[in-house]
Amino acid sequence: MKSSIINHQSSTNKGVFTGKVTSNGRIRECFWAMNLEFTGAGASALAKFQPGQFVQVEVAHLGLPDESLIAPELRDAAKRNILLRRPFSFADVTAWPDKTTAELLYCVLGPASVRLTTLRPGDSLNFLGPLGNGFQVLPGKRLALLVVGGMGAPPIRCLAKLLRAEYPGMNVIAFVGAKTARSLPFEGDFDHVPEQIDFLVPAFAKFGIPSAVTTDDGSTGRRGFITERLAHWLDEQRDWSARSTIIYACGPQAMLAATARLAAERDIDCQVSMERRMACGIGVCQSCAIECRVEGANETVYKLCCQDGPVFDARMVVFGSGR
Repeated sequence: MKSSIINHQSSTNKGVFTGKVTSNGRIRECFWAMNLEFTGAGASALAKFQPGQFVQVEVAHLGLPDESLIAPELRDAAKRNILLRRPFSFADVTAWPDKTTAELLYCVLGPASVRLTTLRPGDSLNFLGPLGNGFQVLPGKRLALLVVGGMGAPPIRCLAKLLRAEYPGMNVIAFVGAKTARSLPFEGDFDHVPEQIDFLVPAFAKFGIPSAVTTDDGSTGRRGFITERLAHWLDEQRDWSARSTIIYACGPQAMLAATARLAAERDIDCQVSMERRMACGIGVCQSCAIECRVEGANETVYKLCCQDGPVFDARMVVFGSGR
């Protein structure tokens, strides 16, 4: 197996560039997928994009869709003015000789995301990035466990593609959780998902990666939290090594906290992609602070999600209570 460390992105790689929308449509409930094409400086910048990094998207100039197309609960919020860029992590990035393509998966929840739904093929969208530091593939790892909670899917999907392309000898399993079947941000039929880890979620199936699915309400897959499913799976294993295993996770804070505890209890390396509200994305506003431990000392410091993360070693993050 190839051994290397991906990252860390140099600040000289980022820039402001424009992408052209090639498609944009609803894939499930409130979830939409936008495909983009970048040429010139944008193609060069995103060709170096690493899973877990993010971009800041300019949405202030976008208009609102017809009110009849906006969910009733969003109509009042949608009318708010948009001043700041919004952070997104790509679900897929592919570098071609003359262009770079990317997929932006988003959930329509507020005034910025509802404006994204107005974009049509041929429209342009402005980006700042790539920003932050992504996931690392550490030498000697033979098993990667991908833990997804709801809209934590994009950076993990991007990572799954990289692992399959550059580390073909690595065994990879995805653990996908959501509140309900409707909250799974993927295309496909999720009405009758088995409890076993042999169901192929389409987003991971195309890379030959099997998945375990849980929902909080039991509407599909196994009832419960995905971290419980992961713990049970680890307990069932007989021929595996913590030293050669790594966990990658992205999702709600409580899920990340539980994943970090689980990894620490079993002495498994774990990287978590954190989320914070970001006003600038480049470390100026200081609004995305995360409390972190200082290695070898009984003290903590605050690091910025946008610059020091969004991906952190789970051992370093000070989590609050979580499941």
